[in-house]
Amino acid sequence: MSFSPFGEVVKEFQVRYTEAEFIQQLAFQISEYFREDLQLMMREAVIDNSEFAICENLIYPVLKEVWKHYRDRCIIWSHQSLNYDERLRGFPEYILARRSPLGKVVFDKPYLLLVEAKQDNFETGWAQCLAEMIAAQKLNGEPEIIIYGIVSNGDRWQFGKLEAEVFTRNTTFFTIQELDVLFGALNYEFQQCEVQLRSYVAV
Repeated sequence: MSFSPFGEVVKEFQVRYTEAEFIQQLAFQISEYFREDLQLMMREAVIDNSEFAICENLIYPVLKEVWKHYRDRCIIWSHQSLNYDERLRGFPEYILARRSPLGKVVFDKPYLLLVEAKQDNFETGWAQCLAEMIAAQKLNGEPEIIIYGIVSNGDRWQFGKLEAEVFTRNTTFFTIQELDVLFGALNYEFQQCEVQLRSYVAV
């Protein structure tokens, strides 16, 4: 799917746009190994010369570190297609989804999507992300489930959520330069996804 600007998606699918501070800080213990490895990569490696490099070196390692604590019930999918209909389809960079009782090879209910802000264009990133959040909502078949979204360029991380027909963007964004704060925000969203999974999905 290709939508730009962001307002086009809001209008096309009749979503109400709001802004609020909904992200809370949920403390997360970052391992010293992770801190040292990230510092090494940022200091010595070529980490942002391409979209793939940003995903592999900055975005995925951060997501994976949080996901390890939720791996019993959730799984991260990379570039997994979301296909609801001709208008609502796409390939988010990463999806946090329910771990299927059939095994890790089966894609199940998506709860959180991350889209890369390519060339630091967050408006286009959010246009793609919101459309894919709507697709995820419809694929889940349970409109009560809140779908969370993140748009990131590796350095800056912006958060949003879709509740029924209301999309809310968190007014504060987070940065990899303040690692503990970023991880606290991510840990909160992962926890909210897990809480919903327990509430709406019988496992």
